[in-house]
Amino acid sequence: VQLQASGGGPVQAGESLKLSCAASGFTMDDYAIGWFRRAPGKAPEGISCSSGSGDSTLYLDSVKGRFTTSTDKAKNTVYLQMDNLKPEDTALYYCAQLPKYGCPESLYEYLSWGQGTLVTVSS
Repeated sequence: VQLQASGGGPVQAGESLKLSCAASGFTMDDYAIGWFRRAPGKAPEGISCSSGSGDSTLYLDSVKGRFTTSTDKAKNTVYLQMDNLKPEDTALYYCAQLPKYGCPESLYEYLSWGQGTLVTVSS
């Protein structure tokens, strides 16, 4: 299983980034894919889930209204569109293979994860 996140970088507050997560070794017909982030000195946060059925869920209140997800199932790729970025969004963003096909009620478990992509938002 491999999950490759990309698209991060340095941006100014208010700008946008679109992250991509390309998964291999499994398909979204069997497992959902989640986005997580870990800010320096903080615990990881579960951001979103995308399932093969097209269902997607945002779990993090601080990003609702600013982040959205999309899926290209044919490419086994999930995207995280991040708009109106804030300095507190600065973190390592990584995607993960979730334990089941569907999206869970709470996002805290995952089977495999990739190296992540760094997002740095300056004010």
